[in-house]
Amino acid sequence: MSFLAEVLIIGTGGAVRLTGSGLGCPTWPTCTAESIVNTPEMGIHGFIEFGNRTLTGLVGILAIIVLVFVLKMRRERRDLFVLALVVVLGVVAQALVGGITVLTGLNPFIVGFHYVASVILVAVCAAFLVLMRTPGGPRARAVTRAHALWAHVATAVLALTIFFGILTTGAGPHSGDEDAIRSGFDAELLEHIHAWPSYALFALTLVLLGFAYRRRQELPRVFGWTLTVLGVEIIQIAVGLFQARNGLPPIAVGIHMVLASLLAAAMTALILNLKQPRVAEFTPSDPVGAQAIHS
Repeated sequence: MSFLAEVLIIGTGGAVRLTGSGLGCPTWPTCTAESIVNTPEMGIHGFIEFGNRTLTGLVGILAIIVLVFVLKMRRERRDLFVLALVVVLGVVAQALVGGITVLTGLNPFIVGFHYVASVILVAVCAAFLVLMRTPGGPRARAVTRAHALWAHVATAVLALTIFFGILTTGAGPHSGDEDAIRSGFDAELLEHIHAWPSYALFALTLVLLGFAYRRRQELPRVFGWTLTVLGVEIIQIAVGLFQARNGLPPIAVGIHMVLASLLAAAMTALILNLKQPRVAEFTPSDPVGAQAIHS
């Protein structure tokens, strides 16, 4: 639920920006100087912005519930406890950054950082979901060194793609408010620069699919997550081309933003599945145990 809530708030945050509701509540932490909540006189923009703020509270509550659940197992599953704690602290930080975003009049660089933090939280939630399905304890690499290397290169290229996507949006028409400042960068040039790493990422994912296909019987999750990453990339590229050639329609831009977070989550799951729980004890005559240690 926490994962879905994090993805949802990216969607609603995008709706705030794409509908020009970024300053629907002109101040923070209250909606106006006189009211904590939006008022009917503020219209649809106030409703959208305050609705997004309210959802932040729900996200925080869900994150706290998860943290409470893993609190008892913090010794044996320290990894899950740390991830749950990161999400709680991240939600608090997100609320503060959101407030700074409003108080600075939707500065595009702070808005961009706000989105990056949201994507990171989605990835952390995805990591929690993956690790909670695996036994605790040491983990060993289950794929070849080359496979792991190219997977991490692909992750770096994904981060670069998202970074340039944020710069592109910051230079484009969807500022969140008609009076908000823009970054001043050349939006058309950034569209091309943003596309280059996305195509490189697609090519790298095909390489990863080749690695995963050869061991699909032994490592079905690695193969499955590689296919998932590839599938999201195909949809993401299609949406990106559509929005670039059709004047950046808001709904397409919003879908593009949400898909980027899902792609980050899928890549996180893929990377984590490159390692498997390490077998604690084995004898030299136990090839399965030896393989788990040395692979």
